[in-house]
Amino acid sequence: MNEPISAIRLHKQLMRIWGNGPGIERLTALNHNILGKRFMLAAFVFFAIGGALSMVIRAQLATPDSAFLGPDIYNQVFTMHGTVMMFLFAIPMFEGVAIYFLPKLLGTRDMAYPRLAAYGLWCYLFGGTILIIALLVGAAPASGWFMYTPLSSQPYSPGINSDVWLLGVTFVEISAMLAAVEFIVSILKIRAPGMSLDRMPIFGWYVLITAGMMLIGFPPLILGSILLELERAFDLPFFDPERGGDPLLWQHLFWLFGHPEVYIIFLPAAGVLSTIIPVFAGRPLLGYRAIVVAIIAMAFLSFGLWVHHMFTVGIPHMALAFFSAASGLVAIPTAVQIFTWIATLAHGKPRFDVPMLYVAGFFIVFVIGGLTGVMLAMVPFDTQAHDSHFVVAHLHYVLVGGFVFPMLAALYYWLPHVTGRMPEFRLSVPAFWLILVGFNLTFFLMHLTGLMGMPRRVYTYPAGLGWDWLNLLSSIGGFITAAGFALVLVDVVLQFRFGPRFRRNPWKAGTLDWATPTPSPLYNFASLPEIDHRGDDYDPAVLGPVLARGQGYLGFARNMDMELLGVDPVTGRPTELIVLPRPSYLPIITAALTGLVVLGLLFKLYWFAAIAAAVTIGAFTLWPRGLGRREDAVARDVGRGLSLPPEDEVPGSLAWWGMLIWLGGDATLFLSLGFGGLFLVTVAPDWPPAQVLQNGWLLILLPSLGLLGAAIAGHLARSRAAEPQGRRIALAAVAALHLVGIAGLVWLAFSLPDPRGHAYAATSFALVLYLLIHTGVGALMSLYGLYRDLAGYVSARRSADLRIGVLWNDFSAGAGVVGLLLIALLPELAGMRQ
Repeated sequence: MNEPISAIRLHKQLMRIWGNGPGIERLTALNHNILGKRFMLAAFVFFAIGGALSMVIRAQLATPDSAFLGPDIYNQVFTMHGTVMMFLFAIPMFEGVAIYFLPKLLGTRDMAYPRLAAYGLWCYLFGGTILIIALLVGAAPASGWFMYTPLSSQPYSPGINSDVWLLGVTFVEISAMLAAVEFIVSILKIRAPGMSLDRMPIFGWYVLITAGMMLIGFPPLILGSILLELERAFDLPFFDPERGGDPLLWQHLFWLFGHPEVYIIFLPAAGVLSTIIPVFAGRPLLGYRAIVVAIIAMAFLSFGLWVHHMFTVGIPHMALAFFSAASGLVAIPTAVQIFTWIATLAHGKPRFDVPMLYVAGFFIVFVIGGLTGVMLAMVPFDTQAHDSHFVVAHLHYVLVGGFVFPMLAALYYWLPHVTGRMPEFRLSVPAFWLILVGFNLTFFLMHLTGLMGMPRRVYTYPAGLGWDWLNLLSSIGGFITAAGFALVLVDVVLQFRFGPRFRRNPWKAGTLDWATPTPSPLYNFASLPEIDHRGDDYDPAVLGPVLARGQGYLGFARNMDMELLGVDPVTGRPTELIVLPRPSYLPIITAALTGLVVLGLLFKLYWFAAIAAAVTIGAFTLWPRGLGRREDAVARDVGRGLSLPPEDEVPGSLAWWGMLIWLGGDATLFLSLGFGGLFLVTVAPDWPPAQVLQNGWLLILLPSLGLLGAAIAGHLARSRAAEPQGRRIALAAVAALHLVGIAGLVWLAFSLPDPRGHAYAATSFALVLYLLIHTGVGALMSLYGLYRDLAGYVSARRSADLRIGVLWNDFSAGAGVVGLLLIALLPELAGMRQ
């Protein structure tokens, strides 16, 4: 080896700190390199399962009047195909790629919350396993991956099939929500020193915007799943039109998630393209700022398009015109990105290595999908093509073109980073052509069958309608595509085993990920770089050895601490020293306990679910154990003549940022619940209700006073951080006032009309339940904060516990007042319809 011995010694010391134990101790791994690879491997496995299900579907539809599958099994298969591809492959694959590569691209050593990332991984694996086992035993959901009501409601879907989807997918979505918080805080707070937002690699912008969309887009579906499960389990009529509900409420909540989901899937893949194309074009990306503006615009517009999927349900013409125009408008920021990529290639000297083949495949497939999307955005055409195979073709052109082809490009581009070996390129080229030709043969012909009137979601069709030969060719194309993916798998395995080794940066990229050794060590960088220009315009072959010799920040090992730097969110100026928690069994244990809660709910063992939930909460209280200090610390040396305070002594600690971002998603869930109540009042039949809350204004007074008082007492505790006695009295007051709020909410719940009688009472009950959960959590947080204060972990400088409590109490009080007012006002609003 050519590197000096000091670099070797530093590597060994850092590996001793960042390394993991053998055997079963591997389950304690928190490092982003390990978690990212596990996410990606699991997503590949689920992709193979989803692909196998698609082959079963094509086998069934290859010929008319096929008896290969019966209608019940077919419905389970096509439901699980969509569910696996959307929830168990696409989003988790993005999570895995981002978890593995984002710290490297940002020039740091890990993510902000390693234990949350590990907990999210296990939730994803356990939830996905529940869904797959249900399929194997014939208990899989059969109402479509969209789960439209009333088809998925109890009268039309008895048994646990629909419950498997509602609970299993919600379990998996825990992972996505936690990943969103992890990505946002990591990008804002844990970048290389000097990496301001305008110096951040473009992939970081894509992940930041995507994470924000996940934070806002997933709560409506989580809420819809909870409401539908409450209806199925306890007969609360949110979607029953005979009792004041409306099945269209499910469609609104689902597509408030479902249409942004398309862009949540596309944007990370577009980030991959914006990273790869400049490398193979041999010049920097053109239009960096234009792309940033475009993806922000795309994210904003994507939340105004959900009715795009509901043009035929009977909404007013003005709404049709608005959503049709918005659906066409979103093509503009998409086109901006495509034109900047083309311009980058046109101004460079493109090298057509295998990753660029898949980039070319993306351009072909995705542009076709985009053009058919513009067609479907037009209401007259959508009315004709709705629920036909034309829509199936469009969906696959967008999702496969916009995600799978870029991910295959990323696979061949970044696999050397994981393996330390280069691909031989012997199987990858024929694999590409098999996938490209097979995919177009499969789905281009579906445009024709759709225009000829073939509906989607049918398990068979009669002969003589002109669909026979088109469906047969589509099925042949599907199996050709599957052969191409099988060849990719063989090629990857051969690369792991026989690929030639290389030294560093084989593609001559300018991003920081190639400045790490390959395969990357668990600590990524032996020392952290200082960034003075765009983070995708460096020479890793020069920078890498400099960092390996410890000539950057934190170029040393001390106290077995896993150290990295926190920075100002905008300027990238280093502000604090962060020490990450050690490997732990707590994430997998807590995820397993959460899985027991889900299983208890699935099998209607509510007493068991309640016990498991209590134990799960107890497990979470163990997470902060061992974190924090009983004395104030002095600033510590971080290298290059700079000393920084520990992160729990700065106003915006990582825990504070995490709570702030999480409450953003929580607020979206609350607003979705409020939207649901107002939608039912405005549109649903059988309003106003016969029975309403009596003395409503009086009943909301006590919980309102409790919640507002707790928020005020929380601020008092924070303002008296330097006075231990006053601080502790204020924390005790916070807990007591939360208990007052709980008592008032319980009184209100028992005063409501029977929630099974009408959607008004059911919605009010849901609002009270939401507030009860938040008030209970607030009480636990204040009691736990008091315990940590008495144990010596809180002081005027070490006030992160107090700041987090203030955030939670303020949010609970605000949501409480709005929610309680809504309960009192819903009957009056309903009366205005008469």
